[in-house]
Amino acid sequence: MSDLLDIFLLSLLAMFNPSLLAAVTVMLLLPSPKRLMLGYLLGAYLTSITVGLLIVFTLHGSEAESTSRHTISPAEDIVIGVLALTIALVLRTGRDQSLRERRQQKKDAKLEAKRQAGKPSESLSLRMLGKGDPKVTFAVGVALSFPGVSYLAALDKMHKLDPGTAATVLLVIGFCLIQQLLLEVPLIGYVLAPVRTQERIAGFKAWVARSGRTAAATSAGVIGLLLIVRGLIDLS
Repeated sequence: MSDLLDIFLLSLLAMFNPSLLAAVTVMLLLPSPKRLMLGYLLGAYLTSITVGLLIVFTLHGSEAESTSRHTISPAEDIVIGVLALTIALVLRTGRDQSLRERRQQKKDAKLEAKRQAGKPSESLSLRMLGKGDPKVTFAVGVALSFPGVSYLAALDKMHKLDPGTAATVLLVIGFCLIQQLLLEVPLIGYVLAPVRTQERIAGFKAWVARSGRTAAATSAGVIGLLLIVRGLIDLS
């Protein structure tokens, strides 16, 4: 029973993945967020469930440890978290104003040159996302959903439990469902209460438009803290 509780707690820890938090925030601000989130979710399911089953059934011991070396280490989590907190501080204090002005001038010059040449002024990926193409977010979901330290620890506990093939498959799928709750909850909202969900997302977009800089600073700070906490937990 304690192992099952540990697996559940690890799935909750995996849910607060900074990459997922950032992706959800971006997708909510773009047109057709439902299609974008669905594409990301399907890609995330494909990677996390497939790789998880592969590891728990065939890659034990040294091979599983080798796989974990390809994930972000706890020390890297902490370093990236500190960088995110630094970015949050810079955004909050406005110390990047001169840099933003120079970048904006360069950006305006490039956009004007593209307009004069008759070229699209936005990047290909932004144009595709703007059209609500789920293929793009599907690919992002596939790329960003390989098992992290929490997932690998849960897979190791599943292997030690040895509850049988069917139960192990259900445990892996259950873990993956929980760690994607940040995507699943708004998608369920679109199904059960589409009008209310759309209103809440519209309110979120309006809030970001009013307080975009503060929101960016807050997001960077939250992501930084989560990375540092996750790194410290994994090191303990």
